[in-house]
Order: sequence, then structure tokens, then C-alpha cells
Amino acid sequence: MAPTMQLSDDDFTLFGLPQRHMLDAAALADQWRALQSRVHPDRFASEGAAAQRLAMQWAVRVNEAYQRLKDPLRRGAYLCELRGMPINAENNTAMPGAFLMQQMEWREALDDAADGDAVQALDDTVAAQEAAMLARLTDTIDSQADMAAAAQQVRSLMFVARFRDDIARRLAVLDR
Repeated sequence: MAPTMQLSDDDFTLFGLPQRHMLDAAALADQWRALQSRVHPDRFASEGAAAQRLAMQWAVRVNEAYQRLKDPLRRGAYLCELRGMPINAENNTAMPGAFLMQQMEWREALDDAADGDAVQALDDTVAAQEAAMLARLTDTIDSQADMAAAAQQVRSLMFVARFRDDIARRLAVLDR
């Protein structure tokens, strides 16, 4: 592997990218392909088992970093953690009252949805809200204004993502 790369580097350093939430998806994918070509175990086939094991570690590390960086929610959580504000979603489930009310309204709407069109309309509404929330998260993280607020936004987005999974399951049942 290149001497400038360390397995312990954060994902952004590994990919040569700034620690920002706003990333160019095409540049990220290009960098992932370039890194994979450098660390792929097949490139080290003639160098013995130890070199291949190290290459495998690097390939896994690069793939894990890519998966984390390409997902805006995971990237946001990672940036919060890098900046000293871990998400701790399993221990910190406190949500603003207005957000909880919105969640309850969405749950009721999903329960009341009579057909696939109604469920799809709800999903469209929730997707639009999720996009707006992601835009606010990007602004919050990239301005480094309030990382506690960013962590709260990530936790809220985690709820939205789980709800969208519930919607997708409901649509799958209705499509049968």
C-alpha cells in the first residue's frame, strides 16, 4: 500500500476528501475505484500470503469507508462522531415534541392508507420531508455551527429512514 495511507486514517483522509457533509458523489465513486485498484488483493498475488492478507484488510477498509461516505445519513453520523458528538441513538431517543407529533401523524396516515396509491402519496410526502431534513443537516454540519443540533438531526433522520422502510414493506405487501 502507499506509505501515505494508514488503516487508522479517518474515511475522509483515506479518500483525500475534506471533512464535509456535502460531497460530490461522482468524485467519491471515482476515488473509491482508484483506491480499490491500488489495494485489490489480486495485485499482490505474487507477493505472498502476508501481502495478500494486508491487501484484503485494505480492500475491506476502503469498502467500509465508501459505504459510510456514500450514504448521507451514515456520513452525517460519522462526521458528528469525528467532531466529538456521537449519535448514541440506542441510548438517546429524546426527540422534539413537534417531530414526535409529525411521526404520530405519519404512522396514523400509514395505518389509515387504504391502497397503494395512498401509501405511495405518504411516501412521497415523507421523502420530501427527508430531503429537506438532509439539506438542513448538511448546512448544520458544514457550517460547524452546532454539532449537538447536527446529532439531533441525525437521530431524527434515523427515525424517518426506519419509517420509510415501514412504508416500503407496506407497499411490497400491497403489490402482491
